[in-house]
Amino acid sequence: MWEIIQAGGPVMWPIIVCSIGAAAIILERLWTLQEKRVIPRELTDKVWKLVETRTLTDRHLTALEHNSPLGRVLAVGLATREQGREIMKEVIEDTGRHVVHELERFLNTLGTIAAITPLLGLLGTVTGMISAFEAITSQGVGDARVLSGGIGEALITTAAGLIVAIPALIGYRYLRGRVDALVIEMEKEAIKLVQAFDRFDAKTASAAAPGP
Repeated sequence: MWEIIQAGGPVMWPIIVCSIGAAAIILERLWTLQEKRVIPRELTDKVWKLVETRTLTDRHLTALEHNSPLGRVLAVGLATREQGREIMKEVIEDTGRHVVHELERFLNTLGTIAAITPLLGLLGTVTGMISAFEAITSQGVGDARVLSGGIGEALITTAAGLIVAIPALIGYRYLRGRVDALVIEMEKEAIKLVQAFDRFDAKTASAAAPGP
């Protein structure tokens, strides 16, 4: 392995750095973007039971905010539930944008790695061919071994760039789709909470209305 890296020339080092970065980002995002960590099962229903039984406290809201990304969205909505439906929706949407930004953390970097590693491989190809032509200029073409170093560098860096770029691009596309799916689910849960408050308010108003 060390011999291959040396044969690839100096361009191999940024390619190796990119490979380590891509692997780290993919593993970290796969762990962070687990559905149970972003959208815990039945969290909205549990929160709503606290609202219905009028046992929801500031301590519950603090715990909910630190529970998960969905919990953070629900917590800010519940904190403004007394200010009206429009304010509640606006705060939920604003917090949702921040949560989405956090879910997409490092994905742009991963996409950049997927884009630049083939270019680094191409750069290695160019530098390898330059080395080969310099060898031809100085020593002629009588000995094939004179060319082997430059051609080997060109081929190794091209292959290394593609080997890093292909998994990085697959990981980027997969994680981007996963974030989109999680965002849709969070929106559904937030809408469910807002609609539940609408029904709850209507029911409360109906119960409080004086009879005929």
